[in-house]
Amino acid sequence: MRIDYELKLDFDDVLIRPKRSESPSRAAVVLRRDYEFLNSGQTWGGIPIIASNMDTVGTLSMARALHPEMMTCLHKYYSEESLLDFFRSEELRQSVFFTLGIQDSELEKLRAVHRRVRLKHVCIDAANGYTKYFVQWVQRVREEFPELTIMAGNVATPEMVQELLITGAADIVKIGIGPGSVCTTRVKTAVGYPQLSAIIECADAAHGLRGHVCADGGCRTPGDVVKALAAGADYVMLGGMLAGHDECEGEWIERDGRRVAMKFYGMSSATAMEKYAGGLKNYRAAEGRETTVPWRGPVAATIQEISGGIRSACAYVGADRLKDLSKCTTFVLCRRPPGVVSHGTAMLGG
Repeated sequence: MRIDYELKLDFDDVLIRPKRSESPSRAAVVLRRDYEFLNSGQTWGGIPIIASNMDTVGTLSMARALHPEMMTCLHKYYSEESLLDFFRSEELRQSVFFTLGIQDSELEKLRAVHRRVRLKHVCIDAANGYTKYFVQWVQRVREEFPELTIMAGNVATPEMVQELLITGAADIVKIGIGPGSVCTTRVKTAVGYPQLSAIIECADAAHGLRGHVCADGGCRTPGDVVKALAAGADYVMLGGMLAGHDECEGEWIERDGRRVAMKFYGMSSATAMEKYAGGLKNYRAAEGRETTVPWRGPVAATIQEISGGIRSACAYVGADRLKDLSKCTTFVLCRRPPGVVSHGTAMLGG
């Protein structure tokens, strides 16, 4: 057992200090990012927001709504035929991730779909990206599909980012262990890493290898999205912030024939296990919870709030382009994290 005394931060622990700006207006800020992926040789350009591959959020309707500026990571429970019908639309392939886990049947579905339509991006998703098996699985997908842009995760520390980029040959690594709004991993297992520090450290590791990171989880407001991008995230993945919109799927709560709320749950919750895995296995605990989110109408209004918040943040710190936001950012510690006495000194309880 060892204790790491270095201060680690979450989104609520910081604000961004404003700086003098010569930007003429928020409207002049360029939000588009253009990326080239080293391992796949593919490119992508747009606003780097990705809808999460949760079954309520990572939907075909969400993909159509966010295209072409933003991306969607489809959930992995669509049938092969549904995916084929969707991906036959040439233009939509540019902004959508096909998702698979670490089961042979899921890899076979990827093979079957890719034989009939040429995919561009794939997300390999697992709650625990630290296992040797997961790295080997990512490497296996890379060897079979060298032309695909691969996003893999989740992890939260630099050494595993480097492992997945080099050994697994991923292009993008998803960052986040337990920060999601309906994730209970930290409560059930005590495992996790403060998300802001995870992004900062993992982005530094990835960019040194010409790789990329996607911040996954913990964003509750447009300001949190800004903080993730300012910390060095190349992409930000959103689940809860996009839940409850017309483009979502799942169980809606209605009153007088009108939608008022949607049931929203983590993909490791008992609800999801019952729906897709025949129930919760007797050797594990549910690491997600179920809640309800209010009906929010079309997702376009929320997207405007998020993109508008990013534009304003860039203007406040003098960044003419989203690409320059992290270079222009100074985080100000505004809330003393638990155990910090002063000047970053850690104190053990008692």
